[in-house]
Amino acid sequence: MKSVLVTGAGGFVGRWLVRGLLERGYAVTGALQQGSEPPPSLTARERAATRWIPLELLDSDSVRQVLSSPFDFVLHLAAVSSGADARRHPGNAWAVNAAGTARVLEVAAQQRHAGTSDPMIVLASTAEVYGAAASRPLLETDPVRPCSPYAASKAGAELAAMETSGRTGLRIIVARPFQQTGPGQDERFVVPALARRLKGARLAGARVIKVGNLEPVRDFLDVRDVCVALIALMERGRPGEAYNIASGQGIRLEELLRRIARVVGVDVIAEVDPELMRAADIPYLVGDASKIRTETGWVPRIPLEQTIADVVAALGD
Repeated sequence: MKSVLVTGAGGFVGRWLVRGLLERGYAVTGALQQGSEPPPSLTARERAATRWIPLELLDSDSVRQVLSSPFDFVLHLAAVSSGADARRHPGNAWAVNAAGTARVLEVAAQQRHAGTSDPMIVLASTAEVYGAAASRPLLETDPVRPCSPYAASKAGAELAAMETSGRTGLRIIVARPFQQTGPGQDERFVVPALARRLKGARLAGARVIKVGNLEPVRDFLDVRDVCVALIALMERGRPGEAYNIASGQGIRLEELLRRIARVVGVDVIAEVDPELMRAADIPYLVGDASKIRTETGWVPRIPLEQTIADVVAALGD
């Protein structure tokens, strides 16, 4: 049975990824932020089947302890994942996302040099590293031009991966998921945030909801499809390469709001609230996933309508 370390296993993507790996028969170790408990969204059997260990990316001793066991694969997800949090504390985003990743990779490289472990590593980055220049589906060969603290810190993590791989021979794949959502996502993110406001409007009988900028076009993916893609890259991706995880289909946030409203069963007027606007919104962020499709066979399976329905259902009343 092959072994997999998932860092950030308690996060939104991490807990779905743990479930997917267990279903495929892997021996899973989930690294959690110190003081955190295994995610309650997993079943008791899933929690019991997973080995749980604490991880603090800012602490080199903690990183060394986590990687002291040999692993066949490392899926590195642990990060400051909220753009809003990164804007409030850019230095912390850099410390966790870029420097923390560098620590993980350096320890893994030391283990490889010592002959104790040589894992294939998949670094979960973000499509936001491409920035705001494109008006067509983006390719992995397009330049990286981050325009937010979050995206810049993830680009820093990618640079750490490139440098460490070239210097040490560590096998690293970079995954760039486009916008992901699904049941259980934090309400700081756009789909559950809009769904919560729409449900509140229905319950209150309100005709108006506050929104931010609804002009951007995004490529939305179900988190469960993203996890399948990460596993496909882990198993069949080429070290040293970056891969988009994308549907190739863009949707304007205004249309997204209409679709969520239909699922919720409410008809409202969207009123722009300056407090919800962001200074560095990327107007168009859609990906070309030809590379991952050709090399691994992955394609997204879950339609956006199903994802929206599952997000709404998970929010409850």
